[in-house]
Amino acid sequence: MDLSVQLGRLRLPNPVMVASGTFGYAREMQSLLDLRRLGAIIPKTITQHPRIGNPPPRTVETPAGLLNSIGLDNDGIDKFIEDHLPFLVTIGCPIIVSIAGKNYEEFVRLAAQLDGYPGVAGIELNISCPNVAGGVDFGTDPGACARVVLGVRNRTSLPILAKLTPNVTDIVGVAQAAADAGADALTLINTCLGMAVDWRRRIPRLGGVLGGLSGPAIKPIALRAVFQVAQRVRVPIVAAGGIASIDDCMEFLVTGASAIQVGTANFYHPRATMEILEALPNALSELGAQTVAEVVGTLKVPGTQPCEAALEAHRR
Repeated sequence: MDLSVQLGRLRLPNPVMVASGTFGYAREMQSLLDLRRLGAIIPKTITQHPRIGNPPPRTVETPAGLLNSIGLDNDGIDKFIEDHLPFLVTIGCPIIVSIAGKNYEEFVRLAAQLDGYPGVAGIELNISCPNVAGGVDFGTDPGACARVVLGVRNRTSLPILAKLTPNVTDIVGVAQAAADAGADALTLINTCLGMAVDWRRRIPRLGGVLGGLSGPAIKPIALRAVFQVAQRVRVPIVAAGGIASIDDCMEFLVTGASAIQVGTANFYHPRATMEILEALPNALSELGAQTVAEVVGTLKVPGTQPCEAALEAHRR
């Protein structure tokens, strides 16, 4: 059975990826699972300069989810290239580097610095982080989103994934702008902006007050976003949001995603990706399919045809 997927110019051995910010720089996970089997690893987002992140507490568990306000804590791109990238590119699976800039120029400089680095398979633009000042600015305005994607496209030959926020009124418009500007694929979605409160002490539970909600709680929102974008935008979709099992994976594939990212589940069930990958052939067979592409966008909605946009995007 062929589990490979095509995301624009980026080809992956299978559709099971790990989401940025939930897998560290992969060293932390190598004793728990066979990293070589993953469709791709997206390590923790990097920025131009080191960031100390937001004040603690940085995480709070909520019913069916996790609130985080990490604030893109990282050592900057130079340290990433020196200390982490040499290990990552020896793993044996595609490495997609997640980058975030506080302005347009930083996004472009980061992409240019990674261009041509051996072993880097692609770039994911984190234009949707809710935990930093200006983090979602490029993901909420179609014009700003298009400018960043186009600027990065003009400075790198690497495939580009644009990671979009659900904290907008029209995610389809932003997705279309990213696609028109040259994104090879769209990652849907990043976390939903949320808050937790300690009423007895009358204080927020997060040091940064607001945080990003992830985990099973946001899966219905992610499914909705994938469905809406897949109906209209002819670019492959990578689904993220509450994915922890083969059933979750298949729901997103038939809804219109060409690949998936496992995020919060890595914290409480580190082998979730391996279990999904092992169950995928049987799940495809159950639908009479021999490839992932055969099931993408095949959701049957009363009164409509299977999603032609998603089918065409995956074929491309």
